[in-house]
Amino acid sequence: MHRENSELIKIREVSFCAINPDPKQAHTATLLLSGMEGVIHAHPLTDNLLQVRYDIGEITLQVIEEVLGELGFHLSNNLMNKLKRALYYYTEETQRANLGLDGQTAPKAVKVFVQRYEKLRHGCRDDRPEHWRNYL
Repeated sequence: MHRENSELIKIREVSFCAINPDPKQAHTATLLLSGMEGVIHAHPLTDNLLQVRYDIGEITLQVIEEVLGELGFHLSNNLMNKLKRALYYYTEETQRANLGLDGQTAPKAVKVFVQRYEKLRHGCRDDRPEHWRNYL
């Protein structure tokens, strides 16, 4: 592995809340993340702790955690996890910006979750035709 590529590979831990109908969230999340583009390896350390190895050139921890949240996983929100999360988000965003990578690029696997969201019933839709939306 080249030195440039090894700097883009990150190993992080994702903590899940213990109070959840799924007592083994880390194992379930491993199955979902294993096929995602940019995720090299996902391994459950405990029932509520997941270790993820990924390439920040393709995906960030923030995107991974947002996808897990959209799918109904409950991330741990104690103070230490919030601080770590904020630090990781900031450093990865800065590193991607220094490399000239667009922060808005989402991997193809995330588009699957966007399509799922579009099919859910919620109040964020306007069923009117496009040309009627300018009129009140």
